[in-house]
Amino acid sequence: MSWFQKSLTLPSRSRGSYLITSNITNALPEIKDYRVGILHLFIQHTSCGLSLNENWDEDTRADMTDALDRIVPEDVNGKGMYRHNAEGSDDMPAHIKAALVGSSVSIPISNGKLATGTWQGIWYLEFRDIKHTRKVVATIQGEKA
Repeated sequence: MSWFQKSLTLPSRSRGSYLITSNITNALPEIKDYRVGILHLFIQHTSCGLSLNENWDEDTRADMTDALDRIVPEDVNGKGMYRHNAEGSDDMPAHIKAALVGSSVSIPISNGKLATGTWQGIWYLEFRDIKHTRKVVATIQGEKA
C-alpha cells in the first residue's frame, strides 16, 4: 500500500461552478502509477466546495449556481437574514452552501485512471463574488502498478 500527497492551487474564480477534472489530472501525473486506489480531494476553505457532477453540458454548472443562489439567498437588502456578514452579503450564504455541498470528494483509481462515470467530472464551486485563490490537498492511497 502506497500513499502520496500534494497541495494544489486552483485558478482564481468568482462565484460559479467550474469543471476542474483536467486541472486535477494534469497536476497529478502520479495517478498513472496506481493500479488500484483512491484519490481524495479536500478544499481548505469554508466558502467554496467540491463535487462530482455532470461534465458534458456547461448549462448544468450555471443551473447549479443559480439553484444554490435560490436555496441560500444573499441578504442584499440588509433585512438581517444572517448575523455573520463580516465580509459582505455573500459571506454567510457562502458558508451555508459550502456546508450543503461539502469540502471533499473521493474518486476510485483503476489502472492508472480516475474511475469516474461517463458523464462525471470534478467540480469546484465558488460561493464568493470576489475571486479567491483556493488550495486543495490531494491524497492518493493505493497499490502501485
